[in-house]
Amino acid sequence: MDVSKTKSSFYRRLYVAYLIGSGIASSVPALTDVTGMPRRTAQDTIAALADLDIVCEFEQEEGARNHAGSYRIREWGAIDKRWIAEHLMQIKSVLGYP
Repeated sequence: MDVSKTKSSFYRRLYVAYLIGSGIASSVPALTDVTGMPRRTAQDTIAALADLDIVCEFEQEEGARNHAGSYRIREWGAIDKRWIAEHLMQIKSVLGYP
């Protein structure tokens, strides 16, 4: 199945937001473990969530060093997180993620 770069990029952002928002993977290492995506792709995807008006913030662990902490979704903007959950298998299939 041929998928446009626009669609795959959009789905990747939705999937990363879903993983962070549901607490499944709320750090870059966790995202790379769950999805198999390269670290840089995970970092870029988190940064690109703002393009969809998804507010994702990093929370530093109290007393931790070296940027230890996790990401949290503060606002979903126009994105319906229930739609993502309902279409998760399709999203993962398009992206080729396990």
